Amino acid sequence: MTETAHALSTSGTFWELVERRAALTPDRTFLIQGDRTLTFGELRERGERVAAGLWGLGVRPGHVVAWQLPTRIETVLLSFALTRIGAVQSPVIPFYRDREVGFALRESRAEFFAVPGTWRGFDHTAMAARLAAEKAVVFEAYDTLPDGDPSVLPPPPDDGTAVRWIYWTSGTTSDPKGVLHTDRSLIAGGSCLAHALRLTRDDVGSMAFPFAHVAGPDYSVMLLLYGFPAVLFEHFAMPEALPEYRRHGVTVAGGSTAFYSMFLAEQRKDPGGRPVPTLRLLAGGGAPKPPEIYHAAVREMGVQLTHGYGMTEVPMITMGDPQDTAEHLAETEGRPPAGMEIRITDEHGTPLPPGTDGEVRLRGEAVCRGYLDPEASAAAFDAEGFLITGDVGHLRESGHLVLTGRLKDIIIRKGENISAKEIEDLLHQHPAVGDAAVIGLPDPARGELVCAVVERSPGTPPPTLPELTDHLRAAGLAVHKLPERLEVVTELPRNETLRKVLKYRLRERFA
Repeated sequence: MTETAHALSTSGTFWELVERRAALTPDRTFLIQGDRTLTFGELRERGERVAAGLWGLGVRPGHVVAWQLPTRIETVLLSFALTRIGAVQSPVIPFYRDREVGFALRESRAEFFAVPGTWRGFDHTAMAARLAAEKAVVFEAYDTLPDGDPSVLPPPPDDGTAVRWIYWTSGTTSDPKGVLHTDRSLIAGGSCLAHALRLTRDDVGSMAFPFAHVAGPDYSVMLLLYGFPAVLFEHFAMPEALPEYRRHGVTVAGGSTAFYSMFLAEQRKDPGGRPVPTLRLLAGGGAPKPPEIYHAAVREMGVQLTHGYGMTEVPMITMGDPQDTAEHLAETEGRPPAGMEIRITDEHGTPLPPGTDGEVRLRGEAVCRGYLDPEASAAAFDAEGFLITGDVGHLRESGHLVLTGRLKDIIIRKGENISAKEIEDLLHQHPAVGDAAVIGLPDPARGELVCAVVERSPGTPPPTLPELTDHLRAAGLAVHKLPERLEVVTELPRNETLRKVLKYRLRERFA
């Protein structure tokens, strides 16, 4: 990290970070969207005017403001304006509907709710009226933001350790949990990401995921620290997004494994060309990365790929280093930054030595402060303050983390534990498999049977179970881990944020 970026990373609050960057490089571009841009200086100036407009609506420090907005310059301005006031923000993914949104509004006790009106054919204002009548002030914040005279504002908040963010877990198996973050925890995560990727002020980033995801402020911190811009995508789809990547000379792209696969698919349409000539780095996290995806991106696209490990509770845990070895980049999740403690334990919380699989536990400034539900918070942390992730993996002697699955993603067949991720990584190496998810299904004789659900690669015939088991045997997979059932699907079910596969839907469908 450069000396300037390191100094900025010590900011106590988001607004302090904005003011420092605006003072350093007011005329450099912060955000690009189509023909529109926002400089760092304009972020500070317009952010204060929007904050004053919100103040006029009655928003005060500590008020809970929920917002369900697409990835737009206006959304970023609104979010930073709320940091200027010191309100508590509760971002909601714009694809969520009555059930999830109603839950978030009730649990957070939102006093204000910003919506985009009608967006992509859905009337968010009508939904807000159904859910928030007499409970929250609803206002639209898409094309027009509140505006006012900044002289009405009190001094900006100076306590970066107060809870000012409520993010929502995906809720793929139950109601989502409200995750409590501070400015400092999110700044710590963004600082670590910026340092790990070794980016410079000459880079051009891209934000193809919802800004309402916890990765939104994470990425914004990186831009503020290094003073380079990012291209925003209100709705991301391939190949429609490619002209914008080319037009603005994007050098860093990604989001998660699904995004890497989309870029690879475009590359394979024209193996001799480059979909984005300026692209030099794919980076992301939030979902498992099969080693073959790394090798294919480097081999076919001529770019580097660095993948990391994060979650809503801890947006940045580990990250691959572009200068690391190919083996480390392909086979591990990278190393933790300074200040992030990773402990691998047995089921009783006893630390395990390097190379031994166990549960991943975390402690550090980037870790959330808990959940809205006090009982969930109490269950999430051990006696020494480590967050219990539910992920399974091991640390190498080098400090690199290898994830091997989740406690809930272990298939128990005849009393033997089987890692779904191990089988998935090997399936990705088969030319007929475009993507794969391995699940356990109830079986009266074995407890659970191993079921592989795959998308086939374009232009290939659907794989058969004998073909895939022969492939897995040849790769050295133990016989007791071989899938007993194969399902070929047109598309695996995914969430709308980082395109994670929703295995619970597969279990419901095929059980």
